[in-house]
Amino acid sequence: MIIHLFAPFFSGSHQLWASEYAQFSEHDIRLFTLPGRHWKWRMHGAAVELARQFLEQSEQPDLILTTDMLDTATFLALTRVRTAKIPIAVYFHENQLTYPWSPTDEDVAQKRDRHYAWINYTSALAADAVFFNSQYHRDSFLGALPAFLKVFPDYKGLDTVAQIAAKSSVLYLGMDLRALDPIKARYSSDIPILLWNHRWEYDKAPEVFFACCEQLHAEGLDFRLIVLGESYANRPAVFDAVKEKLSAKILHWGYAEGFAEYAALVKSAHLLPVTSRQDFFGGSVVEAMYCGVYPLLPERLAFLEHVPTGWKKDSIYTKDADLVNSLKDVLSKGFISTSSPSPFQLHVRRYDWREVVERYDQALAALLS
Repeated sequence: MIIHLFAPFFSGSHQLWASEYAQFSEHDIRLFTLPGRHWKWRMHGAAVELARQFLEQSEQPDLILTTDMLDTATFLALTRVRTAKIPIAVYFHENQLTYPWSPTDEDVAQKRDRHYAWINYTSALAADAVFFNSQYHRDSFLGALPAFLKVFPDYKGLDTVAQIAAKSSVLYLGMDLRALDPIKARYSSDIPILLWNHRWEYDKAPEVFFACCEQLHAEGLDFRLIVLGESYANRPAVFDAVKEKLSAKILHWGYAEGFAEYAALVKSAHLLPVTSRQDFFGGSVVEAMYCGVYPLLPERLAFLEHVPTGWKKDSIYTKDADLVNSLKDVLSKGFISTSSPSPFQLHVRRYDWREVVERYDQALAALLS
């Protein structure tokens, strides 16, 4: 089967997902991509450019696969001369309906932020199948749609929510986790090493994470820090403040240049206290768990799906205020030395492409029958 995969935000996890699916799939997948920047403009304008690229080439696919960053309805309108009879599926990495917007975003202040959620909605409505990267993601998006549609003055289309739900299912994010296997840890330490391996942005709640670190330090508990992740010009101020306050604790600070360096640093860590306000899947969390890092995860978002039965009590906390006590409890129980492979690694290995790609291929092939 020939699949044309349209990925208008070709960067980070979106890029890995698209390129790795093309690598592992039994189908013949051709990628149509745009650079991963200017996300708002990609959601508006990518449909026009990618429609042009599609029409300029002659290959006719059996199926089209897009992502949540593409205005799929507009793309289909512009290519209808060739796509009218081709099944189309949309894969949701994230969505702009339940994604927590930054309080500093001008669109929020001017109450013009609904359009991006509308693009997600019409894309799902136009598609023949809608796939989400976690059950939490599917449930939260469908659960928020009725209230979103009710804000409009008339012809609200509330019946379309059931239509979208009927064609929606979960395909967990595929990841090349086995690529982590041969890489050795950078550090070996009997002192607990705490890990941050997320983007340096507000939605990951770094202020909660670092407040816990500062409290542990104030109480005289010894630990070290590995802080990874991509930094941006408008990163939260807490990063600079903590780098100065806890400089003696820091083993690594900043973006890792290359996959091998990143993996070696992740494998050096013992504990992963996660504070995110947004994770529809949480790829960096899964990577750390696969590497044997013990997770402390909030009882929200997609994290419960990553924890094996019997471990939720010791690895899930309910409120941000509970995280410090959870950290102390884990340290006192010696969980930093879990067996290898750990129960978390065994549980999340199901997200490796070699485990999930057949489900992807079968789900897409079913659209032709």
